[in-house]
Amino acid sequence: MIDLYYWPTPNGHKVTLFLEETRLPYAIKPVNIGKGDQFAPGFLKIAPNNRMPAIVDHVPASGTEPVTLFESGAILLYLAEKTGQFIPADLHGRAEVLQWLFWQMGGLGPMLGQNHHFTQYAPEKVPYAIDRYVNETNRLYGVLDRRLADRAFLAGEDYSIADMASYPWIVPWEKQGQTLSDFPHLQRWFEAIAERPATKAAYARAVEVNPDFGKPMSEDAKRVMFGQTAKRD
Repeated sequence: MIDLYYWPTPNGHKVTLFLEETRLPYAIKPVNIGKGDQFAPGFLKIAPNNRMPAIVDHVPASGTEPVTLFESGAILLYLAEKTGQFIPADLHGRAEVLQWLFWQMGGLGPMLGQNHHFTQYAPEKVPYAIDRYVNETNRLYGVLDRRLADRAFLAGEDYSIADMASYPWIVPWEKQGQTLSDFPHLQRWFEAIAERPATKAAYARAVEVNPDFGKPMSEDAKRVMFGQTAKRD
């Protein structure tokens, strides 16, 4: 059994996408980041960066004591290696998946996250910041579109953890100031993933865990989310 410390955000969805695809047994442990659950001492023992998702694998392949992990990319790689699924075994195929997984972790996620912050959550509109991150989002969409021009998925013809990592960040494309039809190859990829049964099941969990999923964030939640400093326990 895997305990998944989760809240329905793009990074949280990455892990439910994998778990639903593989049907690994898992139990969701909600971490309501708008109420400050990420600062609970018990959670910080698992995720010292006070961010979810995190997992505890009670039945690791080694048969040893439970494995704890934070960081969504590390979790996806661990689960892919545990199951032997959604990452190729051969050197070249594995390298293709890993470079796009890390591209998402280092670029697509952080840049689109800043887009969301300045366009959706910032208490005042900062035109330079909005233009900076909306334009960078557009550039990154272009990278994806060109990559997908001659292949079904990011690493080739097979769906992989690189796709699972990237897809949730494209879901809110309208809020990011983008037009998906401007990127036909990306749109085809996006729609194909959206129709996968596991994708639908993963996003159904979001509403189960947070009935307010998709609604505007409260001002109290914003203060919790965006007021953190090193002094915050």
